[in-house]
Amino acid sequence: MYDKNLGTKQKALRINLDPQIYGSFAEIGAGQETAAIFFKAGGASGTVAKTMSAYDMTFSDAIYGTEDSGRYVCEPRLIKMIHKEYSLLEKRLAEQRGADSKFFAFANTVVALNYHKTNIAHGWIGLRFQLTPGGDYNEVVIHVKMLDDENVLQQQALGVIGVNLIYGCFYYPTSPETLLLSLMDDLSPERLEIDMIRFSGPDFMGVDSRVMSLHLVKNGFTNAALFGADGGVLQPSEAFYKKHILIMRGRLRPITNVHIDLIENGTRQFVAEPDVDPDRVLMVSELTLRNLQSDDEDNIDEKDFLDRVDILCSLGHMVMISNYHEYFRLVAYLSELTRLKIGLLLGIPSLQNIFEEKYYDFLRGGILESFSTLFSRKVKLLIYPTLREDDTIYSCENFEVADNLKPLFEYLVINDKIEDIRDYNVEYMRWTTDQVLAMVKRGEAGWEDLVPDSVAEIIKDKCLFGFPCVVYDVAGARKSGVVGVGENQ
Repeated sequence: MYDKNLGTKQKALRINLDPQIYGSFAEIGAGQETAAIFFKAGGASGTVAKTMSAYDMTFSDAIYGTEDSGRYVCEPRLIKMIHKEYSLLEKRLAEQRGADSKFFAFANTVVALNYHKTNIAHGWIGLRFQLTPGGDYNEVVIHVKMLDDENVLQQQALGVIGVNLIYGCFYYPTSPETLLLSLMDDLSPERLEIDMIRFSGPDFMGVDSRVMSLHLVKNGFTNAALFGADGGVLQPSEAFYKKHILIMRGRLRPITNVHIDLIENGTRQFVAEPDVDPDRVLMVSELTLRNLQSDDEDNIDEKDFLDRVDILCSLGHMVMISNYHEYFRLVAYLSELTRLKIGLLLGIPSLQNIFEEKYYDFLRGGILESFSTLFSRKVKLLIYPTLREDDTIYSCENFEVADNLKPLFEYLVINDKIEDIRDYNVEYMRWTTDQVLAMVKRGEAGWEDLVPDSVAEIIKDKCLFGFPCVVYDVAGARKSGVVGVGENQ
């Protein structure tokens, strides 16, 4: 049972007193902080097979091999460390104590705050471990950012989360969400951020790391999590390094032809910009926590979340979930990850909200403070127009803005910060996402023409978003309205 009040030393001592848990520690970059806690707790001889720290790059390369990237604080280096140490443990001790021990290899590779406090402190932490003696191994890997402004405090935080990871893997393996929550015991989001987590191994076969990443954002451990087009979790700073980020935000339930039209034409204009390298552009679809919540409750339907992610990934999109409800906060975050130009694909309603002063009452400098962040960097807003009820096009050319903000809007247009998406399909604009969703739920004829063909197939085959299906149970009986592959009504 999870006890959030269990202290770090108590966790280390409990592990030390467990006669089965036995393994190695390899820590590079901020001292052997995790191993030190186990030694100080007492009884470490029953847990620690070896500790090591190869700070010198030549020694590190000799032990773990070189990295093609030349970087040492990266996931490939962590995986090499875990693999090496675990393999040595099995090779040297399997015969002697393998029948009675649950082996583990803990590793981290981090860069803590330098003397001048000019770097970004972050690191990779991972554990390879058995849950039964002689059994197959599992792995949990996380990426963290250390936020304390003193090196010694960052080292202390690393030690704590290292103990939490080892304890959680051995004592909460059947409840991955509890394991995740326990990682921040004795810590706070002001001290340390976890922006990626990945589970693998036979004991985590039913765990979807994307859902766990959602819980990272939902619980405030990070403000954003990222998935690749293959559905695998990614670490944002590595994925966006030296890339142009082109991002579209929406509920995307479901993604429709108008979204595809926006993306394709907006991308075409963005890559044509003189300061954009087409080979470095990443298209990202973003879902905020607010997008994922239903209208009448704060809960998030995890299956619905995964359905949307699966559809977006099937279209080749990277997917980000974030807690950045305001665009200026999103831009501030992305600008920390890349120095290259960023593009935001928006509809006119979103642009209208950006120019509503009431949304910035919480800022001392109001709308100007938000705009100083949103537009001070290499950012371009590409705006998709809207079809009005009288069949006229509403775009930047006839954008309606408060009189006191008209000069500001005109300045941004003249200085190439805001631009209309010039090519668009008017027929796609006649249907809103909510209208398409309502048609899907009713099984109304014609909705398939309003979404990409591949999306329509997925929705019908898997009965997504309330689409009425007829499916069969294992006995062959017909069951309607059940998620599954079946015969369409």
